[in-house]
Amino acid sequence: MSGLAGRTMFMSGGSRGIGLAIAKRVAADGANVALISKTAEPNPRLPGTIFTAAKEIEEAGGNALPIVGDIRFDDQVEAAVAKTLEAFGGIDICLNNASAINLSGTEQLPMKSYDLMQDINARGTYLVSRSCIPYLKNAENPHILNLSPPLNLSPHWFASNLAYTMAKYGMSMCTLGMSAEFAGVGIAVNSLWPRTAIATAAVRNLLGGDDAMRRTRTPEIMADAAYVIFARPSRETTGNFYIDDEALAEAGVTDLSAYADVPDADLMPDFFLDG
Repeated sequence: MSGLAGRTMFMSGGSRGIGLAIAKRVAADGANVALISKTAEPNPRLPGTIFTAAKEIEEAGGNALPIVGDIRFDDQVEAAVAKTLEAFGGIDICLNNASAINLSGTEQLPMKSYDLMQDINARGTYLVSRSCIPYLKNAENPHILNLSPPLNLSPHWFASNLAYTMAKYGMSMCTLGMSAEFAGVGIAVNSLWPRTAIATAAVRNLLGGDDAMRRTRTPEIMADAAYVIFARPSRETTGNFYIDDEALAEAGVTDLSAYADVPDADLMPDFFLDG
């Protein structure tokens, strides 16, 4: 696998959790990371800001460009892409990490929350990808990676949290469609999803607090899996819905014990994966 030194990743979100872990992993190779996020001020329930993330990225060995912005707005995304080009000269990787979640049922979900999930997850992924594609075409090994699940049409997942499922599957449909649309110009478009719950603020706040956190893997498993994908030749690696442990197994990594938040815990399966 080739290193990512000198390459540039444009990502949505990334102030914390999985996105930050991926950013620090590519930064360890000396990559540039531009991140657009709304999180300019600290929040007691959501630790980390775009500026603390940038500091961690630079401490990991990369160059960081924090851009305060909202991916729901076309002009802000376009301005962020322009700043990235000015700072680093190009874009090699587009990481669609930003995501909103609300697991309420149909009758309980406010339409404001429905719109937010659609705007950030589905539309945001489409917009950020669309804005990066003209510059990815010029990259040596261009990748778009969406943090979204395989398209599992089991009614169970729709019945449990319809609006969230629709929004996340919107991201996955971008993978399905764009991988075919841009195969001819060599842009890899893939999805990556965790086998188990990951130790993030969303799990702590929405899925059971400390008890749930004890049944998770660390965000580094997703970071290492993303790194494996980015290092592969883009023309040979597109249209895939990767699961983190499977991507690592293909690279020869089968001992996942280092990623357990609590050793030998009964891990919590993630959404959208049957069995």
